[in-house]
Amino acid sequence: MGAALALLFLLQAGSPPPEPRTPPTLELRGGFWFDGSTFREESFYVVDGRLTRAKPARVEETLDLADGFVVPPFAEAHNHNVQDDAEATLAAYLKAGIFYVKNPNSLPRATTTVRALVNRPDGVDVVFAGGGLTASGGHPIEIVNPSRGFRDGDGQGAFYFVIDDRAALERSWPEILSSPRDFLKAYLLYSEEYARRRDDPARVGWRGLDPELLPEIVRRAHAAGLRVSVHIETAADFHHAVKAGADEINHMSGFRPDAEHELATYAIADEDARLAGEQHTVVVTTLGELLRSLENAAAGTSAEERAQALLEMHRRNFERLRAHHVRIAIGSDEYGSNSVGEALAIARSGLMEPDELLRAWCQNSAETIFPARKIGRLEEGYEASFLVLGGDPLEDFDHVRDIHLRVKQGRVLALER
Repeated sequence: MGAALALLFLLQAGSPPPEPRTPPTLELRGGFWFDGSTFREESFYVVDGRLTRAKPARVEETLDLADGFVVPPFAEAHNHNVQDDAEATLAAYLKAGIFYVKNPNSLPRATTTVRALVNRPDGVDVVFAGGGLTASGGHPIEIVNPSRGFRDGDGQGAFYFVIDDRAALERSWPEILSSPRDFLKAYLLYSEEYARRRDDPARVGWRGLDPELLPEIVRRAHAAGLRVSVHIETAADFHHAVKAGADEINHMSGFRPDAEHELATYAIADEDARLAGEQHTVVVTTLGELLRSLENAAAGTSAEERAQALLEMHRRNFERLRAHHVRIAIGSDEYGSNSVGEALAIARSGLMEPDELLRAWCQNSAETIFPARKIGRLEEGYEASFLVLGGDPLEDFDHVRDIHLRVKQGRVLALER
């Protein structure tokens, strides 16, 4: 979670823009369409903002895709990256081709004004977790202070809920449910050391919930119709999150490893990966910052040796998740940036092949943000939202930055390239 997280959504938005007109019935010609594995030359139509291969009785407009490479919109499965100038930030997302954003910890009072600017046919769609569940002295309590823009009353019961035992969970649950949220966020940090870290003042901000409480939290959330995302740091955290039935795991184990722990601390167990695959748990990456630091490790130094070991550890984790068909989503958790940098860093690292990475970014990420919507795929009946790239990203992944056209729900977005 970025250091500037406290600024998230502290803004005064203007009046919402007018509702966009009804999308026209379109014929889409001359494109190579991503089918989840490769690109195929196809023709689609857009009727009522959705894709179809069936030619309608009347076509209002024809859109020539000029032999471009058509992909679903990109998504950002983990970021707190809307700052004071919300309109400019949202415009930057659209320019980057990112139509869907997930904020996994938000301040309810500060999201009120921004909601008028999002979840529109011509803009960025965003979901908010509201305040997360943690323990006394647990992350993200440490960032809630006036120097970072927080006010009195923004802590307990707003940006976070302290849950130290079952009695506290029982007392707080009505307030948790009444707090505005689209899903629920819970925090595990080095849960294998929970008892030792619980009362250690040096570990404030580096601890989370008692892992024994997580199954009951997930049970209650699911009964209330809420999906649960769990922040993790270690393989033990991953284990507890999966065993509890979490819908989503935020961060790849070892995304910010510390020097006091062996790399084995972050190695996901095969049995846990198997269970994650069976119950369709989604794992969000947030590895870009780490991968870029590994790239910059000086050759011939101990830093390079550790960088290689770290990269190999992550490679094995990816392989284990892949072997059990665990869905991976792309999120950056980088304030002031977005998932483009995350995806490019993963591509350079070789942790994912281009087709797998594109599926994770376009399909898995969109589906974990809005699981009830038909988005993230270029298929019959899905929302007619897509990007047209100037080159094949399976040949050179950098082509994801060469966006020639953006279409959302059948409407061409008029943005500067």
